[in-house]
Amino acid sequence: METARGAGRGYDSTRWRIGAREKRKELDYEIDGIVIKLDRIDLQQKLGFTAKSPRWAIAYKFQAEEVMTELNSVDFQVGRTGAVTPVANLTPVLLGGTIVKRASLHNADQIEKLDLYYGDTVTVEKGGEIIPKITGVKKELRKGNSAKVSFTKACPECGSILERPEGEAAYYCLNHTGCAPQVIGRIQHFASRKAMDIDGIGDETIAQLFNEGVIADIADLYQLEYNRLITLDRMADTSVRNLLEGVEKSKSKPFEKVLFGLGIRMVGETVAKKLVKSFPTIEKLFSADLEALSKIPDIGLKIAESVIAFRTNEKNIALVDRLRSAGLQLEKVIDTSIQTQSVFTDKKVVVSGVFSSFSREELKSKLERLGAVNQSSISSKTDYVIAGENMGPSKLQKAASLGVPILSESDFLEML
Repeated sequence: METARGAGRGYDSTRWRIGAREKRKELDYEIDGIVIKLDRIDLQQKLGFTAKSPRWAIAYKFQAEEVMTELNSVDFQVGRTGAVTPVANLTPVLLGGTIVKRASLHNADQIEKLDLYYGDTVTVEKGGEIIPKITGVKKELRKGNSAKVSFTKACPECGSILERPEGEAAYYCLNHTGCAPQVIGRIQHFASRKAMDIDGIGDETIAQLFNEGVIADIADLYQLEYNRLITLDRMADTSVRNLLEGVEKSKSKPFEKVLFGLGIRMVGETVAKKLVKSFPTIEKLFSADLEALSKIPDIGLKIAESVIAFRTNEKNIALVDRLRSAGLQLEKVIDTSIQTQSVFTDKKVVVSGVFSSFSREELKSKLERLGAVNQSSISSKTDYVIAGENMGPSKLQKAASLGVPILSESDFLEML
């Protein structure tokens, strides 16, 4: 890039940034920055990589577009974990090609930091060019009779007093079983694609079933009956049958999906897999002590405490028992296709590119069955890179610079 070469010879960087920002507006598509690369392969190889990025490329992010508007009110929303998030209602304003009417205020600390008053003129930008957020207040334009914005002390949905755990920024409603948005959110999470992937039951349907008193928790999904569902609004014969079929199919989902679906705080997809690998049954997991849980790689004390907090709640244990009675998988099924030893056992592998014999996800699953550990990025600890078609040149260069063996699809199949 000519401007980049000029910058290397004492080019006026401020003028270059302003020029680049103006040029951005002339493009037919949206961008939030540019990447400046050294355009000589020999120099790229000489400079090499850090642990996370190449030394021969710099990402430049444009300053986010900023507009002014008025703060009208603040809503407080409750999520499935009980976390309460403040959201600002704004006078509609055009920002980054869309009309913005709401913006996240994140937490109580952010409200205090901004020193917000109702009716304030505020500056708004899109964080990462996507999510609107308030970045400042024009205090000189503040009206004299304005009321200060303060974080709510009670849950806006059920009225329970909020609590803020030590060391955390968020306030929580601890009425987990009696606060409607939390209950609905947990059922929606359980049925979501990454968890139990229940076909025929979307977020709106779940909210309808809860509000109609048909379900009160995730276990109630497995008690649904045709005769009750067909009486509800927007429930025709086909949709009811699809819903019931989706619920029935979900009973075959593996233990790690069920564990993730339970919505234990801090237990995401990856953590659920690691917990199941170390504790292959729900009984073993729920009987493990704090030390045993926190010894699992990448788990740590906070996650271990969260698992223990979940299992010490009698209502959660009763819920799990009902799921067991419904026929859900609460232990890891031993895959007889898994090899106890292979050339990939305990090897750290990065898969990248497009393959002809299988999809990337199928290849990763095969590697797991072979005892390998899938990695998302290349490091000095990577044992192999399996490169398909159209693999990014930067990954290939990094693997080569670190001396990591690069296998083609045919190399991989040959090794098997």
